Amino acid sequence: MSTQEELDLELPLKTKEPVAHNYPENIADSKSSRLNEDLIQKQEDQTWLTRLVSKRKTTVGRKETESLPPIGEARQLVYGTLRLVSELTILCRDLKQNVENEAVWLEAYLKATEIKKKLQEKMKTLNNPSYIESVKRRLQVIKNKRLRLRKKKQELIVEKQEEAARAAEREAKIDQWRTKCVLEVEEKNRERELKAAADSVLSEVRKKQADAKRMVDILRALEKLRKLRKEAAARKGIHPPPSADKSFDQHLERLRKLIRKRTDLYEAEERALRVMLEGEQEEERKREEEKKQKKEREKFLQKKREIESILFGEPDEIPANHPLQPFRQYYVQAERSLPALIQIRREWDQYLVPADHPNGRSICHGWIIPSPPSSDIWATALT
Repeated sequence: MSTQEELDLELPLKTKEPVAHNYPENIADSKSSRLNEDLIQKQEDQTWLTRLVSKRKTTVGRKETESLPPIGEARQLVYGTLRLVSELTILCRDLKQNVENEAVWLEAYLKATEIKKKLQEKMKTLNNPSYIESVKRRLQVIKNKRLRLRKKKQELIVEKQEEAARAAEREAKIDQWRTKCVLEVEEKNRERELKAAADSVLSEVRKKQADAKRMVDILRALEKLRKLRKEAAARKGIHPPPSADKSFDQHLERLRKLIRKRTDLYEAEERALRVMLEGEQEEERKREEEKKQKKEREKFLQKKREIESILFGEPDEIPANHPLQPFRQYYVQAERSLPALIQIRREWDQYLVPADHPNGRSICHGWIIPSPPSSDIWATALT
């Protein structure tokens, strides 16, 4: 930070303008107002100091980084030194081989002397501890930067994976809700179709029952009509013989018995049809329930296979000499050997306790899959 910038930052503290106050008559209000102003001014000063310190730290860090030598320059210095060493080695070999040839030896000697001077100049820089330390600091800065970038990249990958997992979970919930809605609609349609089929089958029987009821109403109306006509004839002095009344009553009774028989027959037919329809509906429900149970069982078996493939890999993919093969053979030995199954059951049964035992717990029906990492630090151990 330049001196002018420091003066500009220090200026607000040194050139504070006086604040005009309208002092109230109440002394307590005046003191409270002054305390509030002092508190506000103190907060502003603290904010200014924090900004100044952070800016100076940033400037100092940037200056230190800029003062470090570039890695490219150090690399060129090292490579140039190695090249000079290689050339000097070749010239020394030529000097040994051309000791008797004075012209060639002298020319090689002059070149070797010149290369030696250049090498000494470069070695002065390479032997400087401060230069080596500055290069190390520059390398450490680059390493830290790469680590930060790699960590940031890893965090972005983890965030993308978590977002993809959340999206997949949302899609699974949406699919589950959609499937549930479709099943509910299909169930309602199926019930409606069964009801329509039952109504169509029972409509004929209900029509016959309605005809029988109408016949009963007609007989009742006919009996009432004859009674009215008989009363009208009696007022005129006409009296029918008793045999006519007896014959009429016999005919009515015979028709009523016939209608009752028909009604009982129709009711029995209706009950038989209802029982048959209920049986068909029950069979349909059982078939749907069996399909549902079969689907759930297949889903459970698929989940079990996925868990086993996660833990042990696919059975066909594990060779005989695979490190996980003994573990797989150990955990599936009960499926292939009856003595092993009996032994495992005996080992489990020795821990059986009553249902109300305080330390009793139910046996898990599957594998216990580890829970997801609780933090990003633990997640890095899985990569």
